[in-house]
Amino acid sequence: MKKKLMIILGVILGLIVLLIVLYFWGLSPASKSDEVVSFTVQSGESKTDIIDHLDEAGLIKSKISAYIYVGLHRSLNLQAGEYELRPNMNLEEILNKFHEGDIITDENTFTMTFVEGRRLVSYADDIAKAIGVTSEEVIQTLSDPEYLRELIDDYWFLTDDILNEDIYYPLEGYLFASTYELYQGCSVKDIVRKMLDGMDAVLSDYREEIEASNYRVHELLTLASIVELEGIGSRDRAGVAGVFYNRLRANMSLGSDATTYYGVGKDFSEDLYVSEINNNNPYNTRLASMAGRMPVGPICSPSKESIEAVIHPEEHDYYYFVADKNGDTYFMKTYQEHEQKVAELQASGLWYEYN
Repeated sequence: MKKKLMIILGVILGLIVLLIVLYFWGLSPASKSDEVVSFTVQSGESKTDIIDHLDEAGLIKSKISAYIYVGLHRSLNLQAGEYELRPNMNLEEILNKFHEGDIITDENTFTMTFVEGRRLVSYADDIAKAIGVTSEEVIQTLSDPEYLRELIDDYWFLTDDILNEDIYYPLEGYLFASTYELYQGCSVKDIVRKMLDGMDAVLSDYREEIEASNYRVHELLTLASIVELEGIGSRDRAGVAGVFYNRLRANMSLGSDATTYYGVGKDFSEDLYVSEINNNNPYNTRLASMAGRMPVGPICSPSKESIEAVIHPEEHDYYYFVADKNGDTYFMKTYQEHEQKVAELQASGLWYEYN
């Protein structure tokens, strides 16, 4: 009996070894040819479709190995575009080329610049104009639960936090603002993947610190988005982040005007009414009920500087700050000092007026 069991185990082990050997064999180049081959990844193609087309073009050695590889590397984003490949490239080189969007640069490409500190609805307008759809269609795509689940599976920093029904826009704060080169004919999802890849590149530099933090990624990005708007000068951001952490630890409300504006859908070109300041929504951190709490989600797309500020905040004993209309920030320890500074700003015409 024991001998029979050993034989079975030996056969199983042998099969496992064989499968591993076949897998790695399939990752090697399809041939030694260095002839340049043009290959196009069509917008909307699945990873399986792309692998099938690579196999048909004789550019990979094994479809099965490729299927397993993309299954093990779920964050790979195979971007649409025209590529120059060679049969002597291994599978990893080919898929990384697709992931990086290393397309043939010609009249078939264009660039888009997204400005940091803007809201997702602003980006939706930009995307809509660039690819000829409506802003509503963009928002609808970025709110689709099935699509969001797909993204959560593919990106380590996206979690079920974005599915909270109180959040206005699930991907708010996660689309990294930068300049991206895009392929003519690209889709909303292609652009979103580019921006999420941009956020991945930034957050991955701090991944160990994030995972060791007392705060979830969603909370850190939420706080970074507030810092982005409250600490306008880059020199102030770490200090502003320090104030917010002090207030959270002291079970105080964050008291951020920026969250109040977002909660009622206004921008900073407008003043707030008293009724809007007291509006009961999951973003308004001026409410007493929000003591010791962050808003339900980010209120804009934070810059790398703001993300770094919440990961490496300035340690101090300030609990208050105000920013004037010129973007200068002032720090105070007590509410009395805060009120005094507000009075000074009001007297000089630098304070936001509420109607």
